[in-house]
Amino acid sequence: MESASLMERKRQWGIIAGIVAVLGAVLYIITTQVGNVPKPLSIGGAAPRFTANTLTGQPKSLDAYKGRVVLLNIWATWCGPCRAEMPSIEALHKAYAPKGLSVVAVSVDDEGQERQIADFGKEFGLTFELLHDAPGAIQQAYQTAGVPESFVIARDGTIRKRWMGAEDWNSPANRALVEQLLAEGAP
Repeated sequence: MESASLMERKRQWGIIAGIVAVLGAVLYIITTQVGNVPKPLSIGGAAPRFTANTLTGQPKSLDAYKGRVVLLNIWATWCGPCRAEMPSIEALHKAYAPKGLSVVAVSVDDEGQERQIADFGKEFGLTFELLHDAPGAIQQAYQTAGVPESFVIARDGTIRKRWMGAEDWNSPANRALVEQLLAEGAP
């Protein structure tokens, strides 16, 4: 017959083994989940890659604009502030597209809204690229908080400005930023 102290030690070791097993499981869960969290975007950091569809359904990625300065605008047709900023985006596009600026406006409207997106573009006389990302993967990649949200991406693929909400993109300050970026590494 085992002594009481031996039984007590076995019980204590059993408790310790249980605690170690629980801690190991918690540590495993934390490390696997942290690995799935995207790194925070930062000014000067690399712009995340994305793929969205043209309004005719053709996929287009950030790679298509390599070597250009990009104003990436994430928006939706139902968004009032998006409507407010579109004329200034169009003015910036007209002024700087011939010099190397690509305006890429990615709508996050629901699937099947391509007609409404095209009508929106016609209503505002938009001549820049309208893309559609119904699943909203771009919002995850760029860690957006809502719409509109915009990113100015330099020729080298780094984010130089992030703006949440509507903005006057044709303002002197934004024009100066675009001119500076166009001058950097100009082909």
